[in-house]
Amino acid sequence: MGMFNLAMSIAPGLAKSVDLSGRRHFLDLGGGPGTYAIQFCLNNPQMRGTVYDLPTTRPFAEKTIAGFGLSDRIDFMDGDYLKEDIKGSYDVVWLSQILHGEGFEECRMIVKKAVAALEPGGLIMVHEFILDNTMDHPLFPALFSLNMLLGTDRGQSYSEAQISDMLADAGACEIRRLPFRGPNDSGIIAATAGH
Repeated sequence: MGMFNLAMSIAPGLAKSVDLSGRRHFLDLGGGPGTYAIQFCLNNPQMRGTVYDLPTTRPFAEKTIAGFGLSDRIDFMDGDYLKEDIKGSYDVVWLSQILHGEGFEECRMIVKKAVAALEPGGLIMVHEFILDNTMDHPLFPALFSLNMLLGTDRGQSYSEAQISDMLADAGACEIRRLPFRGPNDSGIIAATAGH
């Protein structure tokens, strides 16, 4: 419920500002209750969605999706992106606030799996508290990185250059920072699948 409430402060406006016209299948990787999948699908009636997360998340996600009347367009896929490949093929993959809980190598692996799940020309968007390339600003992402250092094995905030490098290493191209600026300096780096 906490994840849903936090995401609802951002997702409705964000979904209106990102052009996904012509896109057909949206993957919300580590999507928890499915908040972003719900909002992007509400704003793009041609699109269906899949929420990929641990099985324990399924009951709340399905209840939340049903509450928005989208059970016929958004499904839930059980999985652990750290241990398993991502099944299916998508033309949009959304990673929101999942990388900071993992170390750099795990993040590279997650991004590689996400890009591999995209159709050629598909769009990947990474939403995180993004550090400047000096790794010490803006203030909230820097403090959040310290919090991740204390609360996880290897988690941290990542810089724009680090996330861009992960995407490039995974074979994505047209890597760019979107103009969106969320609460606490969250940002989005987008790229296109080149395979």
